[in-house]
This record gives sequence, C-alpha cells and structure tokens, in this order.
Amino acid sequence: MSQAPVIVIGTGLAGYNLVKEFRKQDAETPVLMITADDGRNYSKPMLSTGFTKGKSASELAMADAGKMAEQLNVTIRTNTRVTSIDADAHTVFIGEEPVEYSKLVLAWGAEPVAARIEGDAGEHIFAINDLQDYANFRAELDGKKRVLVMGAGLIGCEYANDLSNGGYEVEVVAPCSQILPNLLPEQAAVAVQHGLEGLGVKFHLGPLVTRATQSDTGLIVELSNGEQVETDIIVSAIGLRPRLDLAVKTGIQVNQGICVGRSLETSAKDIYALGDCAEVEGKVLLYVMPLMASARALAKTLAGQPTDVSYGAMPVMIKTPVVPVVVSPPAIEGIWDIESSGVNVKALCRDDAGALLGYALTGACVADKLALNKELPAILK
Repeated sequence: MSQAPVIVIGTGLAGYNLVKEFRKQDAETPVLMITADDGRNYSKPMLSTGFTKGKSASELAMADAGKMAEQLNVTIRTNTRVTSIDADAHTVFIGEEPVEYSKLVLAWGAEPVAARIEGDAGEHIFAINDLQDYANFRAELDGKKRVLVMGAGLIGCEYANDLSNGGYEVEVVAPCSQILPNLLPEQAAVAVQHGLEGLGVKFHLGPLVTRATQSDTGLIVELSNGEQVETDIIVSAIGLRPRLDLAVKTGIQVNQGICVGRSLETSAKDIYALGDCAEVEGKVLLYVMPLMASARALAKTLAGQPTDVSYGAMPVMIKTPVVPVVVSPPAIEGIWDIESSGVNVKALCRDDAGALLGYALTGACVADKLALNKELPAILK
C-alpha cells in the first residue's frame, strides 16, 4: 500500500458493514481489516437461530475472508491480533510488526462475562459469542440431549427457544425473579415464560449456579438454593461487556465502553469506535440497529464528509418465536398501561402528559409495533 490505509480492527457486523458503507462513498482508499478470527462474514444474531434452522457454523457463514476482500476491495489479515497502538505515531503493532494507518476504527465488539463456577466441568461450559464458539458448541453437543442455560436475559431466552426447537431438553437458571428482567414488565415476561415452558423449558429463577462437576452420566450442577440439576452441557449467557483492554493500554478514554461523541471519534485523534465496544454519548447499545446507523454515519466521516450519528426509535426484536417479542425500553420512568390476553401482551409506558416513552409487545400484539414506533422518541437526536 503506497499510502497509509484506513485500518478496521474487527470483521463482525460492525466492521464489515462499516466498510460496505465506506465503499459506497470511496471505492479506492486502501483499507486493511485485521481480525483475530478467520474473517468469515456472518450475522451474529443468527447464532441463536441455528438449531431451529438446522444450520451448522459453515452454513451460517455467508462468505469467507477471501470473498469479502475481493467484494470490498480491501486487504484482510485473519487470525491476527493487534497487540498495541501508538496513537501519536498513527501505528498499530502486530507483535513487533508496525503498520501505519491514516484512520483507525475499533470494531472489536464485546466479550462474554466470565462465569465463576467451582468444580471440574469448565470444559463443558460454553459462551457463544462468535461463529467459532457456535461451531465448538455444536461439536460438543453432538450425541447429547440436555442443556442448562445460565441467564434469562435476551440471549438466554433465545437459546432456550432455539435449543428446544432443536429437540433438546433445556433448563434455565438465573438469579432474577422474572425472565428478561431489564427489558420487559412482569406481565409480558410471564407470557414469554409460559410460551417457553410450553416447549418443555424448565426455569429455576432466583438461585445461581455455584458448582458443576462431571459424573458418569453427564454433569451435576449445584445451585445456591441447594437444588441439583443434571445436564450434559452448559451455555453461559450471563452477559456481554465491551472489550476495553487495548483501548485502556493506549490511553483512550473509556467508561462502560470506549467513549465516543456523535462523530464516533475517541479521545485519540483519528481513532474511532463503533458497535458493541463503543459508548456513544454515554449509551452502550448492544443491538444491530444502532450499529447500522453508526456504520452509515462513520463511513461518510471517513470519506471526508463529517457526519454525526443519530439514533431514532430502535425497538429490539427478541427471537423467541414461540411467543414473538418486540420491545423499546423507556429511557426514563413512566406509567405503564398493560393489556393482556394469554400470551398476547400490549404494555405501553407513557409520561405524565401521555407521550409514549416505550413499549413491550408479545404474541399477536407485535403487529402494533409500526404504529407505535411513530410515537416513540428518538434515542439520540
């Protein structure tokens, strides 16, 4: 490369979508993508639909790194880790190898919160955060029937539904009083739980998993309330957190995520962040719609048209097809008005003046989302 390229660290949804948008603006500027994995292009949300669709990891992948490099007119270095960044010198280091950049984009995502569990079953506990994790999990699950899911948030509930559809016996353990505790009001959560229980999912809400040990017939999992659950494999879905280590090492400002303003530039000149690793104006949004909006805005900025990102109403679809769910959590407290009939719940949150702040819809009520979206306030104007 005769001129310093734009370097993008990460080839997930954030990295690839940014470069796709950038190529719409600029077809020629050199771009180097660096990824710690094999660079296959896939949609991370589809990882929790693989058993329902009967898809292997390879079948979930849409293209390999070679095809993506050709399609986007970029260079992609796979199975490669950036070990340090010299922001003043506009250089990243791969071990001892320096690589200069004109602009640098951090799109390396979030990592699973580590499960702290006693016992000798650690090799049978899986956090499924990328395509290789999914492949490893499917290989381990081959010939087994029982799965314990730790966590009853979005990912935990999606995997409970997906694995049940795949014919597995699923039990969910989570230290909360209801499923989807940070997303749904209680009545909506109960509707989704009833739907999952109808598939055979068993819930243990309240206790934590404290110990997991191997036995002749699988795993014995001990809960903090004294219960024991027998299973074959464990999925850890207890949360994600933005990857921060290299940003901290570089001296870039971080909080919950890598701090960026509306331009998505970090505290270091010419270094940007987007996707699950970024905290935009104090907001960490681990969802696809904010990521796509960020990619479109940052692509224009990188192409010489400074563009601030804005987030309109961005409801979240939860992939529990047994009881469809769409939710737009309110940013501030309001008054909930809830109508329910079986698994069909329409929960609306309004302020004192009657303005819609957020909603939660389940079952047939998800059909109301388009009309309600028009009333929702923007997340970031």
